[in-house]
Amino acid sequence: MEPSGEKPGEAGGLQITPQLLKSRTGEFSLESILLLKLRGLGLADLGCLGECLGLEWLDLSGNALTHLGPLASLRQLAVLNVSNNRLTGLEPLAACENLQSLNASGNLLATPDQLQCLAGLQCLEYLRLRDPLTRLSNPLCASPSYWAAVRELLPGLKVIDGERVMGRGSEFYQLCRDLDSSLRSSSSPGPRATEAQPWVEPGYWESWPSRSGSILEEACRQFQDTLQECRDLDRQASDSLAQAEQALGSVGPTSSFVF
Repeated sequence: MEPSGEKPGEAGGLQITPQLLKSRTGEFSLESILLLKLRGLGLADLGCLGECLGLEWLDLSGNALTHLGPLASLRQLAVLNVSNNRLTGLEPLAACENLQSLNASGNLLATPDQLQCLAGLQCLEYLRLRDPLTRLSNPLCASPSYWAAVRELLPGLKVIDGERVMGRGSEFYQLCRDLDSSLRSSSSPGPRATEAQPWVEPGYWESWPSRSGSILEEACRQFQDTLQECRDLDRQASDSLAQAEQALGSVGPTSSFVF
């Protein structure tokens, strides 16, 4: 028995239908759908997904997709996850002009040339083709020049495979990669490496005098001064009220007037 709203698609998988989309989102109109999660449903055919013109966030991971044709009409799409599928190309995504984040790990992308279609996406900043945590990758990631090729092809990327390559924090990742390269080269047979020298001058790591104590003391002093001012104002207000009550009491009851 087939699930409601789903039809057999290519390679024995399922096809996306309007009924499936409406049942999962509760939206009456496909164009009203902004976020859509279709993870792990065995989908092989995107069907009518291209009619969701307002879609901004889409998760198609863990399916059996071999092409992304209908996604070419999703001009508002900003975040896309197509990891763990059977994709051999990403060409339809060239029309997704607002795409900012793409996870395509765990597919069949074999060469950097298959990423050429992403070169025109000015908003694309985050790209994942390999995920060590989930052990998902692509054949092209096995090449030693993979990282450099992706950076050259897509110079606007800020994060590749979860590592920042541009902006704040990128220097740390670059340092880690340089250290890894140095360790690999030093472990290979060859001339004896020179003795390691300290990176910084002696005494660099000695602790500097802490200022946190003096800052805390100054804050406490200012708080105590403010508290004392509040007490003085409260006392003055109490004295003023007492004088006003005493003055009103000495006047006596006011006369009544009839109009």
